[in-house]
Amino acid sequence: MNQTQDRRGVGILALQGAFIEHQTALQRIPSARKINVSLVRTPADLAKCDALIIPGGESTTIALLAKLAGLLEPLRQFSKIKPIWGTCAGAILLAQAVENTKQGGQELLGGISVTVARNGWGSQVESFEAPLTVSVLEDSEKPFTGVFIRAPVVLALHPSPDAPPIQIVARLPPEAVPSTRLHTGLEDPRTIVAVRQGKHLLTTFHPELTKDGRFHEYFVQNCILSPHSI
Repeated sequence: MNQTQDRRGVGILALQGAFIEHQTALQRIPSARKINVSLVRTPADLAKCDALIIPGGESTTIALLAKLAGLLEPLRQFSKIKPIWGTCAGAILLAQAVENTKQGGQELLGGISVTVARNGWGSQVESFEAPLTVSVLEDSEKPFTGVFIRAPVVLALHPSPDAPPIQIVARLPPEAVPSTRLHTGLEDPRTIVAVRQGKHLLTTFHPELTKDGRFHEYFVQNCILSPHSI
């Protein structure tokens, strides 16, 4: 078997949102030679993938377009057996439950046992950046810049003996919590901004909007190539 056939197929759901930015980020990480990156717009595209990234954007729009493309149920089945990383809007889709939905509700995949709230830190004009300490990343003493744009917040974790353990990957530092929204303690679930459960990864911010590829490298190395390393 040739080297190309040995590579894992990493798809990026390309219906709406920052999918090109994810594609660019994946192509420049050290593990790029171990993966084939593709854009997913149809069930046939998804069937070729070993893992998937759902980008930031508008969660209700992404869900509607997925439904129209016949992708919603294939995505749910995919989430049961293969790794998915949801960023911002993708994090909403990957959650078990969501609050503050638009009228008509929100279709979900339910891959990670958390409840989130849409636009938890406010509107577009209240977007912000914050330095995150992430121990699982390479060069972990170097902060990772979290870009929060109409970001969801984690309201609750729902651990279960029937599901993989939930790992808190990163929290928002108390000093970085938007002061106009709320004041939180260190253990407040709303400060959780990155979670891993089994093969799946959820980030409420946009790693793809930085030039720091460490989260993409982490997803490839630990959720795809070595999915049991948690």
